[in-house]
Amino acid sequence: MTATDRSVELITTAAQAAADKLAHDIIAYDVSDVLSITDAFLLASAPNDRQVKSIVDEIEERLNKELGTKPVRREGDRDARWILLDYVDIVVHVQHSEERVFYALERLWKDCPELDLPADAKATRGKAAEHAELQDAEDAAELRGELR
Repeated sequence: MTATDRSVELITTAAQAAADKLAHDIIAYDVSDVLSITDAFLLASAPNDRQVKSIVDEIEERLNKELGTKPVRREGDRDARWILLDYVDIVVHVQHSEERVFYALERLWKDCPELDLPADAKATRGKAAEHAELQDAEDAAELRGELR
């Protein structure tokens, strides 16, 4: 069994919305062979809680506006460290970068096939690491008194 055309359409639209809001490391997996409750997972991350919320809001708005669908469940809004949108056919996980590293969902689903994503979404791969390196350099400079 593979993800339905509808699931792929939802994933593609959600991935583009996440990329437009500067999400990091966007990836999607076809989990239809191992789970009966959904066809695909979309994973994305952001370096802060505000951006996590912004990405989730954009995904939800775009899927509603362009494809006429709303999530049946939305979880994790209060802390905005890991927000889940359940659309039945797909599940979207947007995590704070720290949660993404800690929970490592990619490790759990690595045996599932990746779904093809728009070029903008693919271009986000490695952005979390780049952001972390930049932040470390800024923190070190601040400690040395180079930044104010």
